[in-house]
Amino acid sequence: MEFKIPDQVERLGVDIHRDELRYHRKRVAVTKEFTFDAAHHLHLYDGKCKNLHGHTYRLLITISGFVNEIGIVVDFGEVKRMFKEEIESRLDHRYLNEVLPNMNTSAENMVVWIWEQLEAWMDREGWSSQGHRLEELTLFETPTSRVTIKRTWMEAGDSDA
Repeated sequence: MEFKIPDQVERLGVDIHRDELRYHRKRVAVTKEFTFDAAHHLHLYDGKCKNLHGHTYRLLITISGFVNEIGIVVDFGEVKRMFKEEIESRLDHRYLNEVLPNMNTSAENMVVWIWEQLEAWMDREGWSSQGHRLEELTLFETPTSRVTIKRTWMEAGDSDA
Protein backbone atom coordinates (compact mmCIF):
# COMPACT_ATOMS: atom_id res chain seq x y z
CA MET A 1 0.00 0.00 0.00
CA GLU A 2 1.34 3.35 -0.99
CA PHE A 3 1.21 6.34 1.38
CA LYS A 4 -0.26 9.40 -0.33
CA ILE A 5 -0.67 12.93 0.95
CA PRO A 6 -3.92 14.48 -0.30
CA ASP A 7 -3.46 17.27 -2.82
CA GLN A 8 -6.09 19.35 -1.03
CA VAL A 9 -8.51 19.08 1.84
CA GLU A 10 -12.13 18.55 0.85
CA ARG A 11 -14.06 21.82 1.12
CA LEU A 12 -17.69 22.16 2.12
CA GLY A 13 -19.66 23.93 -0.59
CA VAL A 14 -17.03 23.22 -3.23
CA ASP A 15 -16.11 19.51 -3.19
CA ILE A 16 -19.07 18.31 -1.10
CA HIS A 17 -22.40 20.00 -0.45
CA ARG A 18 -24.47 20.23 2.71
CA ASP A 19 -27.22 17.98 1.31
CA GLU A 20 -24.60 15.23 0.73
CA LEU A 21 -23.42 15.03 4.35
CA ARG A 22 -26.21 12.64 5.37
CA TYR A 23 -25.47 9.45 3.46
CA HIS A 24 -28.43 7.38 4.74
CA ARG A 25 -31.51 7.32 6.96
CA LYS A 26 -30.81 4.11 8.89
CA ARG A 27 -30.75 3.61 12.66
CA VAL A 28 -27.14 3.37 13.86
CA ALA A 29 -25.77 2.59 17.32
CA VAL A 30 -22.83 4.44 18.86
CA THR A 31 -20.91 3.10 21.85
CA LYS A 32 -18.69 4.96 24.28
CA GLU A 33 -16.65 3.46 27.10
CA PHE A 34 -16.06 4.90 30.57
CA THR A 35 -14.48 3.89 33.86
CA PHE A 36 -15.19 4.74 37.48
CA ASP A 37 -13.77 3.49 40.76
CA ALA A 38 -15.93 2.47 43.67
CA ALA A 39 -16.05 0.23 46.74
CA HIS A 40 -18.80 -2.12 47.88
CA HIS A 41 -19.54 -5.41 49.56
CA LEU A 42 -22.23 -8.02 49.01
CA HIS A 43 -24.72 -9.22 51.61
CA LEU A 44 -25.52 -12.93 52.04
CA TYR A 45 -22.74 -13.85 49.64
CA ASP A 46 -20.54 -16.79 50.56
CA GLY A 47 -17.23 -15.65 49.13
CA LYS A 48 -14.57 -12.99 49.40
CA CYS A 49 -16.87 -10.29 47.93
CA LYS A 50 -18.74 -10.20 51.24
CA ASN A 51 -15.77 -8.15 52.46
CA LEU A 52 -15.43 -4.49 51.62
CA HIS A 53 -13.43 -4.18 48.39
CA GLY A 54 -13.14 -1.97 45.33
CA HIS A 55 -13.22 -2.16 41.56
CA THR A 56 -12.37 -0.08 38.57
CA TYR A 57 -15.67 -0.54 36.80
CA ARG A 58 -15.80 -0.22 33.02
CA LEU A 59 -19.11 0.82 31.45
CA LEU A 60 -19.99 0.60 27.76
CA ILE A 61 -23.00 2.72 26.81
CA THR A 62 -24.67 2.01 23.47
CA ILE A 63 -27.23 4.49 22.12
CA SER A 64 -28.99 4.26 18.78
CA GLY A 65 -30.65 6.87 16.65
CA PHE A 66 -30.95 8.23 13.16
CA VAL A 67 -28.24 10.38 11.67
CA ASN A 68 -28.95 14.09 11.56
CA GLU A 69 -28.50 16.37 8.55
CA ILE A 70 -24.70 16.24 8.91
CA GLY A 71 -24.54 12.46 9.31
CA ILE A 72 -24.14 12.13 13.10
CA VAL A 73 -26.38 10.21 15.52
CA VAL A 74 -25.08 11.81 18.72
CA ASP A 75 -21.83 13.57 19.53
CA PHE A 76 -19.55 11.37 21.65
CA GLY A 77 -18.92 14.42 23.83
CA GLU A 78 -22.62 14.53 24.68
CA VAL A 79 -22.56 10.86 25.70
CA LYS A 80 -19.61 11.75 27.93
CA ARG A 81 -21.61 14.62 29.46
CA MET A 82 -24.49 12.24 30.19
CA PHE A 83 -22.15 9.75 31.89
CA LYS A 84 -20.39 12.42 33.94
CA GLU A 85 -23.61 14.10 35.11
CA GLU A 86 -25.65 10.99 35.78
CA ILE A 87 -23.24 8.21 36.76
CA GLU A 88 -19.71 9.43 37.50
CA SER A 89 -20.88 12.26 39.75
CA ARG A 90 -22.88 9.79 41.84
CA LEU A 91 -20.71 6.64 41.86
CA ASP A 92 -17.06 7.48 41.24
CA HIS A 93 -14.87 7.03 44.33
CA ARG A 94 -17.92 6.28 46.45
CA TYR A 95 -19.07 3.47 48.73
CA LEU A 96 -21.84 1.99 46.59
CA ASN A 97 -23.76 0.46 49.49
CA GLU A 98 -24.22 3.99 50.79
CA VAL A 99 -25.15 5.85 47.58
CA LEU A 100 -27.27 3.32 45.67
CA PRO A 101 -30.84 2.45 46.67
CA ASN A 102 -31.26 -0.41 49.13
CA MET A 103 -30.06 -3.39 47.10
CA ASN A 104 -27.21 -5.80 47.00
CA THR A 105 -24.61 -3.88 45.01
CA SER A 106 -24.01 -6.70 42.55
CA ALA A 107 -23.14 -5.79 38.97
CA GLU A 108 -26.47 -7.38 37.97
CA ASN A 109 -28.42 -4.93 40.14
CA MET A 110 -26.18 -1.98 39.32
CA VAL A 111 -26.54 -2.25 35.54
CA VAL A 112 -30.34 -2.00 35.77
CA TRP A 113 -30.09 1.02 38.10
CA ILE A 114 -27.61 2.68 35.71
CA TRP A 115 -30.00 2.00 32.81
CA GLU A 116 -32.84 3.70 34.66
CA GLN A 117 -30.71 6.77 35.41
CA LEU A 118 -29.43 7.14 31.84
CA GLU A 119 -32.86 6.63 30.31
CA ALA A 120 -34.35 9.29 32.61
CA TRP A 121 -31.51 11.67 31.65
CA MET A 122 -32.18 11.06 27.95
CA ASP A 123 -35.87 11.83 28.47
CA ARG A 124 -35.09 15.06 30.38
CA GLU A 125 -32.59 16.21 27.75
CA GLY A 126 -34.99 15.51 24.86
CA TRP A 127 -32.92 12.75 23.31
CA SER A 128 -35.78 10.22 23.46
CA SER A 129 -38.14 12.57 21.63
CA GLN A 130 -35.48 12.86 18.89
CA GLY A 131 -35.58 9.08 18.37
CA HIS A 132 -32.50 8.18 20.43
CA ARG A 133 -32.70 4.96 22.43
CA LEU A 134 -30.51 3.34 25.01
CA GLU A 135 -29.80 -0.05 23.39
CA GLU A 136 -27.30 -1.81 25.62
CA LEU A 137 -25.14 -1.39 28.69
CA THR A 138 -22.21 -3.60 29.58
CA LEU A 139 -20.70 -3.18 33.04
CA PHE A 140 -17.32 -4.79 33.70
CA GLU A 141 -16.59 -5.44 37.35
CA THR A 142 -13.17 -6.88 36.50
CA PRO A 143 -11.35 -7.14 33.16
CA THR A 144 -12.84 -10.62 32.63
CA SER A 145 -16.23 -10.39 34.40
CA ARG A 146 -19.13 -8.36 33.05
CA VAL A 147 -22.90 -8.08 32.94
CA THR A 148 -25.04 -6.85 30.05
CA ILE A 149 -28.56 -5.46 29.78
CA LYS A 150 -30.33 -4.82 26.47
CA ARG A 151 -33.27 -2.61 25.57
CA THR A 152 -35.40 -5.58 24.53
CA TRP A 153 -34.88 -7.18 27.94
CA MET A 154 -35.75 -3.98 29.80
CA GLU A 155 -38.91 -3.56 27.73
CA ALA A 156 -39.97 -7.21 27.97
CA GLY A 157 -41.20 -6.80 31.54
CA ASP A 158 -40.49 -10.44 32.31
CA SER A 159 -39.52 -11.25 35.86
CA ASP A 160 -39.39 -14.19 38.22
CA ALA A 161 -42.32 -12.86 40.24
